[in-house]
Order: sequence, then structure tokens, then C-alpha cells
Amino acid sequence: MKFLRDINVADKRVLVRVDFNVSLDAGGNITDDFKIRATLPTIKYLVAAGAKIILMSHLKALDKNEKYSLKPVVERLTKLAGQEIRFVNDCISEEAVQAAAGLKAGEILLLENLRFYKEEKENNEFFAKKLAALGEVYVNDAFAECHRDFTSSTVTITQFLPSYAGLLLEAEIKNLTKVRDQHEHPFCVIIGGAKISTKIKLIKSFLNKADDIVLGGALANTILHAKGIAVGKSIIEESMAAEFNNLEITNTKLHLPLDALVCADRDNMATCHIGPVGFIQPGESILDIGFDSEKLFSNVIKTAKMVIWNGPMGLFENDFFAHGTRAIAEAITSSEAFSVVGGGETIAYLEKNGLADKFSFISTGGGAMLKFLSGEAMPGIEALG
Repeated sequence: MKFLRDINVADKRVLVRVDFNVSLDAGGNITDDFKIRATLPTIKYLVAAGAKIILMSHLKALDKNEKYSLKPVVERLTKLAGQEIRFVNDCISEEAVQAAAGLKAGEILLLENLRFYKEEKENNEFFAKKLAALGEVYVNDAFAECHRDFTSSTVTITQFLPSYAGLLLEAEIKNLTKVRDQHEHPFCVIIGGAKISTKIKLIKSFLNKADDIVLGGALANTILHAKGIAVGKSIIEESMAAEFNNLEITNTKLHLPLDALVCADRDNMATCHIGPVGFIQPGESILDIGFDSEKLFSNVIKTAKMVIWNGPMGLFENDFFAHGTRAIAEAITSSEAFSVVGGGETIAYLEKNGLADKFSFISTGGGAMLKFLSGEAMPGIEALG
């Protein structure tokens, strides 16, 4: 694979695929600019190298909808990059062609949302060629899109331009390869979140490789249910229970919650209490791990030399149910372990609570991180050669 640092980009039009698929509120305001900030090293490197920079990204939409315009990103990126960001209202129009051609060294142009064209999700050669015509060099810095095999701007486009990995993508590959293939022991994997179906491959890939796998969040409900432990009306995936029971576990210790914060009505705190798993009533739901679980999980984490974390321990959007997630974060950041964290929900919590910069590496990928760590195909990376 070729990397951005390997080439001279001075005075060249460099077309950079970034991931500006940021969170927006009802008014269209950016609520979390983590993904924008993550691209700054590549952008600033290109500016310093004298490149003419053309940024392209998607934002939510699968069709042309003005509320998913990348215009809000322009203002935020201008502040973060400390320089003017030009913008065009399309990504392949004559206006875009002229704007790209008119760039001077060190200037930055942002194209409008790629997904305003359905061809972006169709591996469309015509669309990819039109994008490629804007640049002389292509750089992929959108790790979060690299697990998709249908994206014209990450896969197909590499047929038409010299293609390289950006600094963010390089860092993702380096750090995730380290935790996937070069384990330091004790090695601990922490998996939370809602659905075990989206993370069963990750669990399988680290079985008998990790010393400890800690399981929390709603996905732990399915495992408790599979073991015949009552979980009340908690969210479970019935179809995954049998698959978990069929796992062959030899050298890895699985750690499940010992107790839980349960509620009959999540909007009425008077109905909530902490109790041991197995004693949950039919009308109650598990919404966070309990204090005994926090202590167990924290003790496991504190002995580790390497930690991967993906997924919260509870319904963290409500502070009342975020205690377990915070306990895990504090256990990791107070340890000396090399720590990697990923997943949109987890990162959002860490950003909100000022904990993000205490981790060794934060991955910008959710599904991409899971697939990379599981050893699955990564078409966007493979396309770079």
C-alpha cells in the first residue's frame, strides 16, 4: 500500500475522500465535530506541502435533500483549519470542475454531499471518473467507509488516479493491526452496545486470543438469556442465543454482569433499583450494569496491558444510566494499558465527558473497526493496492 507521505504533492490537485458524516441536531447544527477534527492532520499536511486540496464526503442522505448539505461543515472546518474553505454546490458539475482547476497551492475546496448522487453507492464508473477528473492524485482518509464494497469514491475511483492512504487512514491501519495481530498480554476486549448480531464476529475473532472478554450493554442481555438467566423485558436477540451457546471457549475468560440497574419504567426513577442478575422481574428492563459489575470489570481492566473497547454498558444517553459506561472509561484511562476505543456511541460519550484524549487511540470507524478487527474484507483499503 502507498501512503501520502511517500509522494510529492506540491502544486498538485489532491482529491481527498474524508468522512464528514457528522451528527446534526434538528436545526441542522453540528453537535459533534470529532470526525472533522480527525482529518486535520492530513489537511494541514497537504496545506504545508503546497497541494491544491479538494475534499469530498457524504452526509447521511441517499438522495438530494438540502438538510443534508455539507454547508454547515464549511464554517466548522474554517475555524478548525484556521483558513478559508471554498465550497461548491455540487461534486461533479462544471462549477466543481472550474473551482478545482482554479485552486492555488495551499487552498482548500469542499464539494457538496456525494450521496446527492445515488451513483455514489453503486460502484459507478462514470461517477467515479467524473470525480477523478477533478484531481491529479487521490487520497483516502475515510476509514469509516472502507468496509463498504459499493462506494464509488473509495473503491471505484482508484482505477482512475494514483491512489494513497491519508494520515488518518494510515494511523487506523497501524493501531488496529497492532491490537488485532500483535497482542500484549494480559489482553482485554470490552464489548457493549445494543446488538450482539453486529458484534458476534468480533467476539469469535478474539475468543482464545484475548485473555478476557468483558460483555455489557444490551447485548449482554442476550447472553444472559442464552444461559437461562431471567432478563425481564430487556432487549434481547432470540436468534443469537443458540449461536452464543455453540461458541467453543477454551483460553478466554468471559465476564458477564453480576448485577444490573433495572427499571419498570425508565422515565420514573422510583421504579429503578440495583439487584443481582437472575432476580429481575418480568416487567423490568436492564438499563445499566450495577456496582458489583463495575468492580469486577474494572479489576479485569486494571491488570491488562492492552484493551479494546467498543460499545457502552447501558443507556448512556440518560446520565442516570451512564454510571457503568463511565466506570469502564475511568478504569481504562487510569490503567497503563495501550487502549483503543471505537463506535459512535462510545466516542460520543467520551467526547461529551472530556475523556477522549486519555485513550491511546480512538478509531473513527464503527462498523469499519468491527470488520477490520474481525479480519473481514476492507474493500476501500484493498483498492489502494
